[in-house]
Amino acid sequence: MSNVGELETWRALLGARDTGEVVTKALVRDVALPGGAGTMALITLDNGFDHTKPNTFGPQGLLALDAALTEIAARTDLAAVGVTGKPFIFAVGADLKAAATVASREEALAIGGLGHHVFRRLGELSVPSFAFVNGAAMGGGLEIALHCTYRTISSGVPAVALPECFLGLVPGWGGTQLLPRLIGPAGAIKLIIENPLSQNRMIKGAQAYELGVADAVFEPADFLEESLRWAARVLTGEVTVERPGHDSDDWDKAVADARFLVDMKLRGASPAPYRALDLIAKARVAGRDEGFAAEDEALADLLMSDELRAGLYSFDLVQRRAKRPAGAPDKALARKVTKVGVVGAGLMASQMALLFARRLEVPVVMTDLDRSRLDKGVGYVRAEVDKLLAKGRVSEDQANRLKGLVSGSLTKDAFADADFVIEAVFEDMAVKKQVFREVEAVVSPECVLATNTSSLSLSEMGAGLEHPERLVGFHFFNPVAVMPLLEIIRGAATDDATLATAFSVGRSLKKSSVLVKDAPAFVVNRLLTCFMGEVVAAVDEGTPLEVAEHALDELGLPMTPFALLQLVGPAVGLHVAETLHAAFPDRFGVSENMAKLVAAGKPGVYRPDFSLDPEAVALFSGGDRPSTAEQVRDRVLAALSREIRLMLDEGVVAAPQDIDLCMILGAGWPFHLGGITPYLDRTDHAEPRFLPPGVASLPA
Repeated sequence: MSNVGELETWRALLGARDTGEVVTKALVRDVALPGGAGTMALITLDNGFDHTKPNTFGPQGLLALDAALTEIAARTDLAAVGVTGKPFIFAVGADLKAAATVASREEALAIGGLGHHVFRRLGELSVPSFAFVNGAAMGGGLEIALHCTYRTISSGVPAVALPECFLGLVPGWGGTQLLPRLIGPAGAIKLIIENPLSQNRMIKGAQAYELGVADAVFEPADFLEESLRWAARVLTGEVTVERPGHDSDDWDKAVADARFLVDMKLRGASPAPYRALDLIAKARVAGRDEGFAAEDEALADLLMSDELRAGLYSFDLVQRRAKRPAGAPDKALARKVTKVGVVGAGLMASQMALLFARRLEVPVVMTDLDRSRLDKGVGYVRAEVDKLLAKGRVSEDQANRLKGLVSGSLTKDAFADADFVIEAVFEDMAVKKQVFREVEAVVSPECVLATNTSSLSLSEMGAGLEHPERLVGFHFFNPVAVMPLLEIIRGAATDDATLATAFSVGRSLKKSSVLVKDAPAFVVNRLLTCFMGEVVAAVDEGTPLEVAEHALDELGLPMTPFALLQLVGPAVGLHVAETLHAAFPDRFGVSENMAKLVAAGKPGVYRPDFSLDPEAVALFSGGDRPSTAEQVRDRVLAALSREIRLMLDEGVVAAPQDIDLCMILGAGWPFHLGGITPYLDRTDHAEPRFLPPGVASLPA
């Protein structure tokens, strides 16, 4: 354990600069435990604000907790020590603003050392310690609980996570050492690596209990009272906490399996998950001092890395800019939506119908051309609701209500009292124009008309309408329930009330909305088509498909270009390429070989087992000007840089940050790269730079 001299050195080093830290205080009060179990010193973590500003820990917060523990350690009248949080929040980890300002490796080491010094005291007191996790516990907040002897958790806790790898860090205050010993390496890998790399997935309180992170779970209404009663029973011996051991034989296999999965996902592009795996492997044999020292070293390396600065920029976009969309009209202009119409009953339409019913909790009616397709669409919604029920994500009453909200109709007369109608029919201008003429004939003058088009012009689509001002683009990404981005497109005639309603609905759907100008393929599809077009062109010219397919592996993209094509479908990819070629013939080509692939009815270049299909690959043969992987990569990045510059000049979005947000949330652009525009800046593909100096490496 750290000595007094180290503590004073850290205090002097970390207190030398004002980082604007909102200090989380450690408020101590004595609690008489029931059943004669004695007195508990209960620490409440509280930064003085409500739940909208969660408890975090910078240097001053850590020192405040250390001072409280020093006072507690000097007492001889205590039976136990407890830690809980302010209402709805336990603690959510390190102060990221402070992390972004770390100036030296010495300072970075001090942050790790101070956190370890303070938190480990909770597990090394002369009396047992209890963490009463009453609210969100993430990062260092969860690590505080792990250092305690026992843990209870509220079933109402919405978020438990160790998200550090998502940002380009590792859990640096004990998480990689304590968690695998508590719940085993596989469970620890899930929380430390797998969940962060899966769009920063969180688990809830009950799930944390099931994993073994907590020893007991109680309902939110009387959580603290029940936790204190449980702690008293533990102290008196009435309750014995038994935790399973973990066979060391499964440790190496769990780490090896996880390393394989990380390689598949990142291909070595981000160091943080690999460092975390090394630390988890070390936890099997290392003592606390050795394990914590290794965490300090890893944390110091990563705090000084470009990946962290990039990750913090991405985090800032997702947490701040996404919640305050640039150009969104005043919320007060939004109209109330009490019923939704969905034109179409295919897969995309059915996914949208379910999402509207779940989030808006209003009637949703679907229409299609024949009964079989309509029944199939409504049946899909009901089957998905049954899956949610089986997983415990909705109650039986909720499931029945959701099923009752979604209905089908063969006529659009069912839209007469709808406030919001969205089409999800075939991507053909004539078809969509006909749909909106039919819908406009039956709906009220105030009803918003929305299109899920991925590339077509809204202005052209609305040209024949009596009220084109109420037409808006509402572009989801597939799968609808999972992908967080919503591109909201303003046509030439779209009015503020329609736009405000679209943003209001987007918020209710829990999507991150970005305002986009009515431009061909908007943002994500335009850039993905640019990206894919350059890769396909290189293959058409004679570059071996395998070379072009893996030319950008070092970026750690979520999937390779032809795997993406397989997901989207060659016919859709070809259609968007044709749309963009018509708009920008000098920059977007249409591959004859891609057209051959579509004509052959191939789903892509891969078989169902994701081995290459020789017949499909052969369709791309014939070129005599092969490129190297490096040439393909430079070609793609140069084209993306040029296209983004043109999009900004055209005013497709308000700022480069909106391009970054769209690509992170809609295309899976890796968080650790920090957005596409700062990445192009850093790699000298953008001249002049897209972002002002400093913005590419620090949160905006």
